Amino acid sequence: MSLRLYNTLSNKVEEFKPLKPGKVKMYSCGPTVYSHAHIGNFRSFLVADLLKRFLEFKDMSVTHIMNITDVGHLLEDADEGADKLEEEARKQNKDPLEIAKFFTDSFMAASELLNMRPANHYPRATEHIKEMIEMVEKLIDKGYAYVVGSNVYYDVTKFADYGKLSGNTLDDLNSGARIEVNDEKRNPQDFALWKHDPKHIQQWDSPWGRGFPGWHIECSAMSVKYLGAQFDFHTGGEDNIFPHHECEIAQTEGATGKKWVNYWVHARFLMVDGEKMSKSKGNLYTIGELIEKGFRKNAIRYALISSHYRQNYNFTFDGLKAAEQAIDKITQCVLTLGEVTGQGDGSIRGEVKELIDNAVNGFDEALCDDLNISKALAFLFDFIKGANKLVDINSAEAKGIIDAIEKIDTVLGVIEKQSEDIDEEIIRLAEERKQAKLDKNWQRADEIRDEVAVKGFVIEDKPGHDYRIKRKEG
Repeated sequence: MSLRLYNTLSNKVEEFKPLKPGKVKMYSCGPTVYSHAHIGNFRSFLVADLLKRFLEFKDMSVTHIMNITDVGHLLEDADEGADKLEEEARKQNKDPLEIAKFFTDSFMAASELLNMRPANHYPRATEHIKEMIEMVEKLIDKGYAYVVGSNVYYDVTKFADYGKLSGNTLDDLNSGARIEVNDEKRNPQDFALWKHDPKHIQQWDSPWGRGFPGWHIECSAMSVKYLGAQFDFHTGGEDNIFPHHECEIAQTEGATGKKWVNYWVHARFLMVDGEKMSKSKGNLYTIGELIEKGFRKNAIRYALISSHYRQNYNFTFDGLKAAEQAIDKITQCVLTLGEVTGQGDGSIRGEVKELIDNAVNGFDEALCDDLNISKALAFLFDFIKGANKLVDINSAEAKGIIDAIEKIDTVLGVIEKQSEDIDEEIIRLAEERKQAKLDKNWQRADEIRDEVAVKGFVIEDKPGHDYRIKRKEG
């Protein structure tokens, strides 16, 4: 079945047709590294990860680029506002690149905790100033941009399709403009490609004097360098649609003369307990903060991908607890099936094969329907419920079910793998403790727990007297 996705550019659900059969090129707007990325940022990043994993599930080869913005341009609009990276650098009395490296490392660590598949490359804006300058020069040569002193602006009236992504026409934008008048600009909506400001810490030489790149030119230059003038997917949060992505289109298509991106995928905003996230409300959580509160990293991932990407997601601690319970159901099914020893004749009964095929095909079909994750998860849990009801199951059938769940988890990425071998003595003690609890011999159960801890392991109790053995951290 073919993947169908809502394309922000066309404002409708479309069948995905890659530029090259079996190969996909994807660009994702990554973090601006002036602070720790929060769960709202990661919801957008995880939508890209879910899409990439599903394309790979369907045997496509994905080349994925995610930029790191280490030139501080998280501004109130395209040209004005506070440069938060430089604000943080001044606050800490450090070089902006020190700040950027620290928070880039933080982002990478959190991405690993959330089991995000790494991008093929994470280009940093500061390492691609040359490419940005070259693209600005092309835009000037083609008449899309103009120079005023040491500043360069993009003339939005020269690009006939400006507004095709967001639906914002120049007439509407100008009539409702809140942008402070800038006498250097030909039009109020023109945006900076290169800026001059002696107070700015990060500066580079250019044909127009020392300065720094505009907010939007970074992604245009880096995406073209690594993916070419045309590629399949561009992802980001809905707040990127305008002005950032709209301006990216104008720049890139102006410079190359080609349609740039075929499919635009945007994740809707994340709310916390029904409210907008903000520092003042104390609900702007990072991944590290949630783990410190005792929530499991795979539960955080599950919670952030479990709602449809085109719906606002309401994040709650109760939702995280429900995610932990859901993962426990998946994990326990796999652990129980892994203990099946009945050999039978090594074949898989028709009813079991049908159960497996319906689950995998249903999961595939649901995600093909604009990444309908809720429906996909329903197929998974119906599968687990059916597997738990099977009787006289043999090891071949158990392995077939486990393989199917693990195949589905290549997309979800939430099953914790037992990376270390557990000594038989530890397993024997865990079984003895389980029996002690069944016998209500709480003293002996506690003694065994402490004995196992001394040996470097932890027994995590699960519903129904089940358990999981983990090596102690630290």
